[in-house]
Amino acid sequence: MTKNLDFNGLQSIANNYDLFYIDLWGVIHNGINLHAEAIAVLKELKKNDKMFVLLTNAPRPNETVRNFLNKMGMDKDLREHVFTSGEAALNYLKKSFISKKFYHIGPPRDFDLFNLFEKNKCREIIDSEYLLCTGLFDDHDKDLIYYKSLLEKHINKLMICTNPDLIVDRGEVRELCAGSVAMVFEKMGGEVVYFGKPHPEVYNQSIDNNDKKILAIGDNLNTDIKGANLLNYDSLLISNGIHRDEIKKKGIQNVAKEYEAIVNYIQSDLKW
Repeated sequence: MTKNLDFNGLQSIANNYDLFYIDLWGVIHNGINLHAEAIAVLKELKKNDKMFVLLTNAPRPNETVRNFLNKMGMDKDLREHVFTSGEAALNYLKKSFISKKFYHIGPPRDFDLFNLFEKNKCREIIDSEYLLCTGLFDDHDKDLIYYKSLLEKHINKLMICTNPDLIVDRGEVRELCAGSVAMVFEKMGGEVVYFGKPHPEVYNQSIDNNDKKILAIGDNLNTDIKGANLLNYDSLLISNGIHRDEIKKKGIQNVAKEYEAIVNYIQSDLKW
């Protein structure tokens, strides 16, 4: 049974945990502004000597996301604990793909993650040995059919996806993410290697999490909550995130069942 924390707040359970994995987009900010109550939670966790990682499915280096949070106004001591799916993917590529040619699917702004590999980037998909998906092209950011046409002759190539999220809400606007392109590719018969939640590697790379009681906090059942379930962590779903309309209509128990997810706690917005 899912317990609602709207009345008693996170403080009512915080002492039960040693480490908190906290999603950024949809929990700490909405892509435009920080959520003041969520920032207050981070400050309280620090005050109580609790460990936390701001774990995000962003296809960017850790430092780029820290700079983004700085521009939003987050204090330096709170943004020290960022870890991204992009950083996890970069570590993998350095080990296994350092000399292979790739075709980048995603906006130019994502490419700072792969500057080390710039000489291996192909202008034409036909010349590539693998596909690197960080998002959607700016001029095809709503049209998944475009990607089906682009990829249909290349399903024999491996795709590396640096953001498993399907969608994200930027303010009030819903946007497609790299995971949606990867899903199209998989449905066509292609193979995808994912970096980011819910896959264990990103958690394990981010911090020493051995022998710790862990709570994962996020707004996405497919990534934040599924990741917690796969690793046997407790989970807290923020219900005013991407599933807000579904939860309002059907209730958390029915929605969780549809996504085959176990939600231990729910809160409208992250509050102490």
